[in-house]
Amino acid sequence: MPVFSVHQAKTHLSRILKSLESDDEVVVTRYGKPIARIIPFEQSKTPRMPGAYKGLIEFDETFFNELPEEKISAWEKQY
Repeated sequence: MPVFSVHQAKTHLSRILKSLESDDEVVVTRYGKPIARIIPFEQSKTPRMPGAYKGLIEFDETFFNELPEEKISAWEKQY
């Protein structure tokens, strides 16, 4: 596992990204102590399929009813 200091990581980012193609991870250190781990991005193994949950989730008719004013104001107070 390659180890780079913060300075090296800033200076040689392209080299680090290239090393991720063959290594599992890269560690970035500050003053000799590990502070970050960079790992390769993994694409999803299975493609998303629109409608995959169709028929598996049900809502009753009250789900689409308008919320009472007190619930709406309670949410607005939080933010």
